[in-house]
Amino acid sequence: MSALAPTLQAFFTERLIGQRQASPNTIAAYRDTMRLLLCFAAEREGKQPSQLEVEDIDAPLVGAFLDHIERERGNGARTRNARLAAIRSLFRFAALRHPEHAAAIERVLAIPPKRFERSLVSFLSEPELDALLGAPDLGTWTGRRDRALLVLAAQTGLRASELTGLRCDDVELGKGAHVSCLGKGRKQRITPLTTGTVAVVSSWLAERGDQTAEPLFPTSTGRALSRDGLERRIAKHVAAAAKRCPSLREKKVTAHVLRHTAAMRLLQAGVDTSVIALWLGHEQVETTQVYLHANLAIKERALARTKPLDAKPGRYRPTDEVLAFLEGL
Repeated sequence: MSALAPTLQAFFTERLIGQRQASPNTIAAYRDTMRLLLCFAAEREGKQPSQLEVEDIDAPLVGAFLDHIERERGNGARTRNARLAAIRSLFRFAALRHPEHAAAIERVLAIPPKRFERSLVSFLSEPELDALLGAPDLGTWTGRRDRALLVLAAQTGLRASELTGLRCDDVELGKGAHVSCLGKGRKQRITPLTTGTVAVVSSWLAERGDQTAEPLFPTSTGRALSRDGLERRIAKHVAAAAKRCPSLREKKVTAHVLRHTAAMRLLQAGVDTSVIALWLGHEQVETTQVYLHANLAIKERALARTKPLDAKPGRYRPTDEVLAFLEGL
């Protein structure tokens, strides 16, 4: 076995699990990155993954791997950068254990992330949200479950992993009704519930019975709804809601779009972005600024407060042939 193998094992057991106490989602993402990287390197070098050395995973190979996942696997720049972040984390750990490879490790760490265009966030309008919340069939057990799930998601803005990880005792419906979850970065977060959400969730909890430690939104077998299962349920109800609200056909609605919708509803209600950041569990307030860019109503109100410019209409014409030539380039 090569020197890389025990380093990789120690990276997961000592650094991620022992020291950083990384979440299961982070560990899974790093695991998938390393699996893809080792398989790619093994094929290029003609070795078994367990025989790869630290010097085999050099900067040119990592660069080729990043190009591979973009061109052949069809991943976007965000996924590429996430894979690179995992690789750099491993190599920072390897630098402490293999100082003899410091130069090669430094070249890998110097690979920059790829810049990408940031598109405006997608969210649902009030008619679209109403159509979606009315789509589940309340005559069925799964329909009542999905109705409670969609209402809770659209009001609280919980992430998909936070929604599927909820237990029945995470919901408090008495005075100061709220839902408690363990969010990204292992941060405990409490989100208040409106009276409408309390009514829907209370009805669902009554149907669930006294199962405080059980999943709030289980499958028919009693296990917690998976993330893929959650997205499939949302897609099903979006397809049904599109018959009432045709604009939904033009949107790809996911659990994260419901999170964006919750944020935009708060913003349109006049809630400060710092409060929205706390509501959503953002590490930095700057992350929430993306909703300001997407909110056309706020921009229109700002425009209405400005004084009209006394600009005369007309077209600029250069006064010289040379300037006209340069202007036309």
